[in-house]
Parts: sequence; structure tokens; C-alpha cells
Amino acid sequence: MTAFLTAGDLRHACELKAAHPNATLIAGGTDVMVGLNFGHTAPSKLLDVSRVPELQEWSRDGDTVRLGAGVPYTRIVGELGGPLPGLARAARTIGSAQIRNRATVGGNLGTASPAGDALPPLLAARASIELASPRGVRHVPARDFFLGPGRSVLAEEEIVAAVRVPAATGPEQFAKLGPRNAMVIAVASVALTLDPVRRRVGCAVGSAAPTPVAAPAAEEFAAAELDWDGGREPPAPVAARFAALVADATAPIDDVRASADYRRHAVAVLARRTLAWAWQEYRRS
Repeated sequence: MTAFLTAGDLRHACELKAAHPNATLIAGGTDVMVGLNFGHTAPSKLLDVSRVPELQEWSRDGDTVRLGAGVPYTRIVGELGGPLPGLARAARTIGSAQIRNRATVGGNLGTASPAGDALPPLLAARASIELASPRGVRHVPARDFFLGPGRSVLAEEEIVAAVRVPAATGPEQFAKLGPRNAMVIAVASVALTLDPVRRRVGCAVGSAAPTPVAAPAAEEFAAAELDWDGGREPPAPVAARFAALVADATAPIDDVRASADYRRHAVAVLARRTLAWAWQEYRRS
């Protein structure tokens, strides 16, 4: 029988997690309940954090948005499309309206699936993850958070409290590919950010490696080649090289949804498209 624990606030949640390190956190439940219903997981304890007020809030401090881990995707779409357009675009693609009303970024991080739609935008934007425990709070760059499928640097006694995401200074795009347009696990996804202030590009890929991955070589190449002052459209060879470098950052596998070769090709196509869309938006602005 599964024991059920309920936390009233973040401090209480941290104390319960430290006292019961094998407890599985549940907020929206859109991943946990699927695992329970299909018998894929059988946790001895569930720790309900859905009523923890600190996890339900977001705030802006200068050029950074602190997004509580329990803020559902519906609110991200409705409230954060301005400062976090890339994450909001990804949130719109997640599940159904009912799923978006419950599912959270904290859940995506806790599950640590390479197919989590919210994760590439966090890596592309160079977000950091706020982890809380009775010992205090530590911050981990999103790009260093994932260790493998279902694995992260999250310690047994820690809780994902929030993500800290730089507010957009330029266009942000997200695109994913699946066998249909809605309620689908991505075959591949790409998030891209343009930062005209720092003249920096961010790019990350989902569903094409054991973890979500950034593409630093592609980022550096694009940042050096883009015509930030004149707004000239990237020449075809530049766009093609960028797409190839993004694909090179991946390590896809063959599975029931796609072959590795198809995923690698899809990533290159999505990378080229997101760069073109973001650059067109930059030129208009």
C-alpha cells in the first residue's frame, strides 16, 4: 500500500522529503499517475506538493523570471508569453487543455525525460534550476541538470522549487515533430533564442539524445555569422551549417517512434526553421 504525505508549505515539503527520501513527489500527477495506472512504478510513498503556495508563484526580478515549479502550463501560456516566449510556445504544444491545467515544469524536470517539451527552452535560454532542501537552496544550470534518461543531479532530499529564466531580449522559437499535431510525445524538438543585447544565440534539442542537449558549437557559429547590425538574412550555406552543427550535438536512437537517422534529419530541419522564424521576427523588430 502506498502512503500519502501532504505538505503545507515549502519548508514542510523539504522536511518531509528529508525524512522520507524515497517518497515520490506529485503535483499535477500527469506523469506519476500514468506510471501508477499502468504499473510502471509502485512508490511506497507519495508526497503531495500541489498545495505548497511557494511553488505556485512566479515573479520577475529585473531581467530574470523566477517560475515556481508548480505553476501549470496554462498559466505559463496566459501570463508569461511576453518575458518567456520560448517556454510559452513549448507549453502550448503540451498535451490537451486538461493536461496543461495540471502539468508543471517541475514535473518535467523531476521526470527528466529527454522528451520533456519544456526542457529545451530552458536550456536554450540558459536557465538555472533552484533546488531546495533542509540544508538550504542551491542553483544548478539547466544544461548541467540532466545525467541520463530519468536521471538528474537532484539529490534524494531535494525538491525542485523553481526555475530562474532570463527574460527574453529578442525572439524565441520552439518547434517539435510528432506523428500528429497534438497530444503527442515529440519525435524531436528544437528551441532557439536570439539575444541581440549580448549578440548570443541559444539552441537546445529534445528527444534526440539521452537527455535534452544544448548545441554550443552551433550557437557560437550562428552568433558569429548573423548580421546583427544590418539584419541581412543568413545565407543558405550558413543556415545549412548551423543545422548540421545542431544535428551533430545529438545522439539519437532507433525506437518505435523514429529511427536515429530520421531524428537527426528532423533536428536539422527544425533547427533551420526555428533560426529562420526567429531571424524574420528580429528583422521586423
